[in-house]
Amino acid sequence: MLIARLIADPATLETRLDAAKAALADQGMEIAMAGMLDFCGDVLQISLASGRIDALLEVLDTYFSPADMLVSKGDIAIPRLFVSDMDSTMIGQECIDELADYAGIKPQIAEITERAMQGELDFESALRERVGLLEGLDESAIEQCLDERISPMSGARTLVRTLRSKGCRTVLVTGGFHHFADPVGEQLGFERVVGNRLAVADGKLTGGLVGAITDSSVKKRVLEEELVSLGDNALSLATGDGANDIPMIEAADYGIAYRAKAKARAAANGRIDRGDLTSILKLLNIPESDWVAG
Repeated sequence: MLIARLIADPATLETRLDAAKAALADQGMEIAMAGMLDFCGDVLQISLASGRIDALLEVLDTYFSPADMLVSKGDIAIPRLFVSDMDSTMIGQECIDELADYAGIKPQIAEITERAMQGELDFESALRERVGLLEGLDESAIEQCLDERISPMSGARTLVRTLRSKGCRTVLVTGGFHHFADPVGEQLGFERVVGNRLAVADGKLTGGLVGAITDSSVKKRVLEEELVSLGDNALSLATGDGANDIPMIEAADYGIAYRAKAKARAAANGRIDRGDLTSILKLLNIPESDWVAG
């Protein structure tokens, strides 16, 4: 059984659904049931007795884009674990790009960041190259950057705090830096933060890193280790936007790409392209009356 939940333009929903039904039937995937989750709600649920997740996502993309969606092999329930990327997912910026602006080299670093997010560059090499370019920058620029440049993505606080209120463990895991992730995690309500550490000496960045690198394999490992502690059959949710998030997204029961790069989006069984992060709460069928405002 496949279950799909979808938030799309309500004005054309019925017409688009008819076209999607025909396209799925052509692939031997018959819709068993389709209807709104709640009266006067905006989430459409579609049930199929069988089929392929990738084929269903492709049809939904074709006929409903831009839309928010989640496809699952079975009933969709509130997860016990939420693991998320930070930059361009929980916050609206790439921290290293914004920090580079204080060193006068934002375009140079932003280009490397974009290529790494697209999966064109090795993550660790790209990270070390960018950090190396920040050598000599005053550590005080980090606090200034946090105050002046870094802001939560719309709906981020509500998403994290609502999931916690439902008994979900929340973990922020980033290829960025604890200097940023620790205050962001606390602000948004995450219970654990995993990230990289910038090396500092005499009040200035040395251009190096301290300790092991938090890369895509670590992100996936954090999700798997957290799940073990939660016991058998615990459902997981992961959100991200770049290539470094793909293993984590693929490992989660609900892997949601938030306004993501093409490779990360293709790896996900959920996509947020239309609304903000509270769309995830809608797709999980958590009523707005239960949301914990940020």
